[in-house]
Amino acid sequence: MNLILLTGLVLSAAGAVLLKDLLKAGICLGILSILLSIAFFKMNSPYAAVFELSVCAGLITVMFSTVVSMTNDEDGQRK
Repeated sequence: MNLILLTGLVLSAAGAVLLKDLLKAGICLGILSILLSIAFFKMNSPYAAVFELSVCAGLITVMFSTVVSMTNDEDGQRK
């Protein structure tokens, strides 16, 4: 289970950094936060896990997705 969790953390972190599409990178960042929250729960740190899940996975991902959808393309058209 720990190996699967670590693999998911590394892959989603790499996806968040390497993807050129900002919306997909934001989704990878949300998945990374969810997996990190699971890791915090496994390490018996429930307060850090709940904070990570509610703020980082929830609020930050929604705000990032909203901002990306409100930006314009290079052509001046909305995405």
